[in-house]
Order: sequence, then structure tokens, then C-alpha cells
Amino acid sequence: MSASTSSNPETRAATLLAALRRGETLSPHEVRDLGEAHPGIFFRDIVEPLADSFDAKQATAYDKLMQVWITPQPPVAPRVPERVDTVYVLSRVTLGADIKIVSPILAAMKARFPEARIVFVANRKSAELFAADPRIDHLNADYPRSGPVTARLQFAEDLRSRLNAPNSIVIDPDSRMTQLGLVAVCPPESCFHFQSRVVGGETDSNLSDLIARWLVAKFGLDAQGYIAPVKEPLPPTNPCAAMSLGVGDNETKRVGGDFEARLIAALATRYETLWVDRGVGGGEAQRVTAAVEASGAARKVRFWEGGFAGFASIIAQSALYAGYDSAGQHAAAASGVPLISIFAGAPSTRFRARWTPAGSASITQVVADGMIPDAILARIASTFA
Repeated sequence: MSASTSSNPETRAATLLAALRRGETLSPHEVRDLGEAHPGIFFRDIVEPLADSFDAKQATAYDKLMQVWITPQPPVAPRVPERVDTVYVLSRVTLGADIKIVSPILAAMKARFPEARIVFVANRKSAELFAADPRIDHLNADYPRSGPVTARLQFAEDLRSRLNAPNSIVIDPDSRMTQLGLVAVCPPESCFHFQSRVVGGETDSNLSDLIARWLVAKFGLDAQGYIAPVKEPLPPTNPCAAMSLGVGDNETKRVGGDFEARLIAALATRYETLWVDRGVGGGEAQRVTAAVEASGAARKVRFWEGGFAGFASIIAQSALYAGYDSAGQHAAAASGVPLISIFAGAPSTRFRARWTPAGSASITQVVADGMIPDAILARIASTFA
């Protein structure tokens, strides 16, 4: 089929996605042109919606889409060899997923292979989440998140040559590095692929439960998520709270109006110090700063402007975390810190169920879609009653 006569790449992507979901055969030329010339739109508007559906049919549609570049290989059941000297664990590339999905894998591999090197294959930001864990080595791998499909495939090919320690296995948690498990970076019998998009079937199971079950099935034990950043020294204060109002340029996750300022003001009545992540600057930092100023509680606020691992350390030392759906909520859950998650803009109910934070402390999730700020704040206030 011809995807579209439009020259607008976003229109072409929407047409391709709709055709994929109808089960139609796509023009390889149309797919390749979009993936090479407009990779940002290709991944944002086609690949991510297919993956975020957590639907087996759409996962199959993704596999067919990528056959324009990747020749399918027959499945091979991996096996745990008698001797394992090195375990390579691939990053999911995003911080929240590396906490929720990858950290239980790291913990389980440490327990299952106490004498082996456990190597986290990740970029620096993700590796910093586990920098204080002496059992975790880091192999730096900066996945090209802005490159064309061919550049991303070349990254995987290059990575294969680096994961070559003898007596090694690879754990692939549906990593972007391998295009969700489609590109082999080791012999197939040595690769354990957690297919996060299809496990759990039609249920609304949480990804934390699904990875635990998979670890039991493959390695005979499960583990809990954790973080181990270098500890950020904090001044002595009464119990503090940590907040993140970042949405990663996805405005559907935000609550509009004066909600953010009112949330800051509400927490300031309960905590002497609020640590607020201002991110890496730019428009989001300006928005967060404006919300603090409008709250009337600026004297209680301390801004964090460093890397995420440092903020994760602050979260772990706090009495409460509050924020939008982001890596911060998973850091809090993994650290056993009570949290309030304001969850809006989820593409589906199953997506929200899969990504809801899970941990040992109390977790309040406010599904904010369609709610006015007054109702959201009342729901949050009820958690303190």
C-alpha cells in the first residue's frame, strides 16, 4: 500500500500506524524513508505507540515493521551454562525503566551468580543510579536516541563486539539498544530476553510483578527493585519531602492552571524543607521556578539542579515524594519512600497498570485525567488524614 501522498512526515506516520493496526502490508519504501529521514517522528509516532499498547498483536506489528531493516531469526531457547563468569545486563535507556525493570534484574543476577561480574551496559546517567554498588560494573554504551534507524542498528552491531567475555550471558529487558530484542548482541542461546510488551497477556499486571515472575521462571529466584546512587549529603533538617514536576516535554502528563503552585503550598504546610528538581534548565525549569514563586512557600524550597542520580539520593532520604509519572516515582518506590504519583496522559489503562510504581511503602496514585485541580488536591490531602 502507499501510506500517504502527504509530504508531512507526521501525517505519513499516522497513516502508517493506522495501516499497521489494521494488519495491512506496508510499502517498504515508505517505512524506510520515514525511519531514515525522520527518525524522531518514526519512533515517537509509530514505534512508541505500538510498544506502549502492551498488546501482542501490536507487538507483532512492530516486529513486521522492523523487518524492513532486520531479517527475522528463528527463536532459540536460551540456557544457563554450568559456568557464568560475566552477566551483561542491558539498559532500557530511560531512567524510570532502568529502576523499575532493570534494577530487579541486577539484584537477581547478583544473588544467582555471586562469583560473576555483573556488568550494566548503559549510559552514564543510568549507571550513576548504581554507582555505590560495588557488585555492579559499568560498560558505557550511549545509545543514539536521535539517529536514523540504520545508525541505531549499527550501534547494536558494534555492541556485539564488546559483549564478548568468555562464559558470559546477556539479559535483554526489551532494550532500545537491540530494538526491543530484534538484534542479537550475543549468541542466541546466551541471551535471555524479557519481552515486556507481551508478558502478562491481556491482564493489567504490574511490570514489577511480571519481571519477578520471569526471573523465577528463568533463574529460579526473584528480586526487588533498588537504587544505589552515591549519597548526596543533606543539611540536618526535619523530615523533608522531594518533588519533581518534570514531564519530559509531554504536556499531557501535566495538570494545568495553578495546580503545581497549590501542591507546593500544600506540602510546605507539612514539611519544613521541600527539595524540588529543576532539571537541566530551559522552559521546564522556568515553569517549576514560577510555580515555587507563586506558591508562597519559596523560603522552604531547595532546588536540585544536578544529575538525576543525585536527586534520586535525595528522594531516598526523604519522608515523602510527590510528582508526575516519571523516574522520580520509581526511585521513591525502590527506596521504600512513601509517594504520591499524579498520573495523567496514559495512552491506555493497561499502560498505567503496567507502569504504576510498586514498592514496600505506601503509594498513592491519583489518576488525574478529567479531574479538576481541586479534586486532585483533595485526593492528595486525604492521604494525610
